[in-house]
Amino acid sequence: MSEATKNVNTIQAINLALDHALAEDPRVLVFGEDVADREEGGVVGVTKGLSTKHGASRVRSTPISEQAIVGAAIGASIAGMRPVAEIMLMNFTAVAMDMITNHAAKLRFMSGGQTSVPLTIRTMTGAGFSTGGQHSDFLEAWFAHTAGLKVVVPSTPADAYGLLLSCIDDEDPCIFVENMVSYWTPGEPPVPGRRIALGKANIVREGGDVTVIGYSRQVADISAVAEKFAKEGVSVEVIDLRTISPLDTETILNSVAKTRRAVIVHEAVKNFGVGAEVAACIQEALFGQLKAPVRRVASAFCPVPFAKPLEAAFVPGQDQIEAAIRSTLD
Repeated sequence: MSEATKNVNTIQAINLALDHALAEDPRVLVFGEDVADREEGGVVGVTKGLSTKHGASRVRSTPISEQAIVGAAIGASIAGMRPVAEIMLMNFTAVAMDMITNHAAKLRFMSGGQTSVPLTIRTMTGAGFSTGGQHSDFLEAWFAHTAGLKVVVPSTPADAYGLLLSCIDDEDPCIFVENMVSYWTPGEPPVPGRRIALGKANIVREGGDVTVIGYSRQVADISAVAEKFAKEGVSVEVIDLRTISPLDTETILNSVAKTRRAVIVHEAVKNFGVGAEVAACIQEALFGQLKAPVRRVASAFCPVPFAKPLEAAFVPGQDQIEAAIRSTLD
């Protein structure tokens, strides 16, 4: 697959990024369940073709053991490699939480800065395929709550490409979250080799009346709602966080200081989520300047339902985003 491919989707963009990283740096390794071509390059084919091109020693399928995958990746990173470990579904990171939060995240601190862990953990999740409560949760707040981890959530194919390359380059462990519902949505092709800085949000659309902050597939819904409001003469500023931790508070606060209204949208459950942290940040810095309370739009506080009608009701959509914006304008 050429890096000049047009109209790429997120699967293709991630494949291109891994291909580029493997070709550019011999220290890069890719491993996880079924990632080699013998198993067709993963459950949705993200790594398809990579083991044939770069060799089975660098793109390697593993046993079904999340602890073993992350443990081996930590060991490889300490030894000087730059592993990209795939945990097939985000819920399965729970099996390896000790390795991630007590080892990968803390080794730099516990070694006095002598040991870095340049590890990237790729994982997919998202409601929409009726895969049920143990396969669909957005758990980014778990990892953002852990000092030493960087948490990255792209919303477009080009962002997925550039952010993944930056994760692989980074000296600290990164959690790279992919939304499987938007895997096949086409977008602009990435610029070959172009990195996107971690910790820097993207102003997708400028506006002056209200700031709406989101990430992952919700950015597309926010943008659609913003376009609807534009026809009514309401100017919505859309911010894609891209990186949950570190959080780009400067971009957030500059925008909300201008609009004096804020809505935060994410797929994860509302309770104790990223939206709560962003809202607290805004309230602490701009309380006296706000024209309305900060609103949050997120999923219900329950496991992801299996039944299709319940699953559709669980995930926030454009109607809920529009209602939250209107409440801040009122």
